[in-house]
Amino acid sequence: MDKKYQVFVSSTYIDLQDERKAILRQLLELDCIPAGMELFPSTDDDQWTFIQQVIDESDYYIVIVGAKYGSLAEDGLSYTEKEFDYAVSKGIPVLGFVHGNPEVIPQGKCEIDSDRRQKLDAFISKIEKRLRKDWSSTEDLCSKVVTSLSKAMKTHPRPGYIRGDKA
Repeated sequence: MDKKYQVFVSSTYIDLQDERKAILRQLLELDCIPAGMELFPSTDDDQWTFIQQVIDESDYYIVIVGAKYGSLAEDGLSYTEKEFDYAVSKGIPVLGFVHGNPEVIPQGKCEIDSDRRQKLDAFISKIEKRLRKDWSSTEDLCSKVVTSLSKAMKTHPRPGYIRGDKA
């Protein structure tokens, strides 16, 4: 039976819009169901409750890190880090991609606040406790996401979704 897998894409948003669009396109080409903030509807749920529901429904979780920590939740963590922690706690396979040359990222896409930079460094260290890939361009990132996700689908099979008439 043909399964489609839902893949949650997590990252900061404004600085990685181009990368997110490219990854979403790649996921569609892999016959996956992409899930991410740009696809969220207007809802009566609070933001974190809705994010948790979408992650719970996802088969795989991708985190992409550039040089920004991201918008903070009430507890002081970025939503990206909270999403990562939540996916890990739920046992969802996590695929991490960290920019390998943050010094070449334009200044407008980098953390300038030292506290937020420290939080970003700590978050990257958390991601690095797992195997992860460095990336240097949108094309490089897409290639590594496709390769890593294809491998994860073989080594960590998930429930996925099957059309009702095919079940």
